[in-house]
Amino acid sequence: MIVLDTNVLSELMRPMPDAQVVGWLDSQDAMSVTISAITVAEILYGIERLPDGNRKRGFAAMAAAMFEEDFSGRILPFDSEAAVHYAEQVAASESEGRQVHMADAQIAAICIRHEAVLATRNIKDFASLNVETINPWEMS
Repeated sequence: MIVLDTNVLSELMRPMPDAQVVGWLDSQDAMSVTISAITVAEILYGIERLPDGNRKRGFAAMAAAMFEEDFSGRILPFDSEAAVHYAEQVAASESEGRQVHMADAQIAAICIRHEAVLATRNIKDFASLNVETINPWEMS
């Protein structure tokens, strides 16, 4: 199973997404590709921050289609098991003097809970968390 980080989904929402990322995603089994509820929240938050207008409405429609159609049944929640992994990972990172962003730690915890690989451009952001990562921008 692969979980797409928010930056991958954001890339796919661009008018001209990176061909490398699109090619990598097209080569995956669609049913093994998921997103997290945290990514849904981050995408929706980004849209909500936009000024009212056509651009905001367009992104809202695109996001709704992705969440309801493309990823229907494949949005992983932050549940009580993920919460345990989150607490363990954040505490371990802090004990080593490393700060992690809450959303990143939650996404990593969801990946750990589901034994999934995280597809992200920000490999370094997850270095202190116990999650396997791949960078679609560097896959060939």
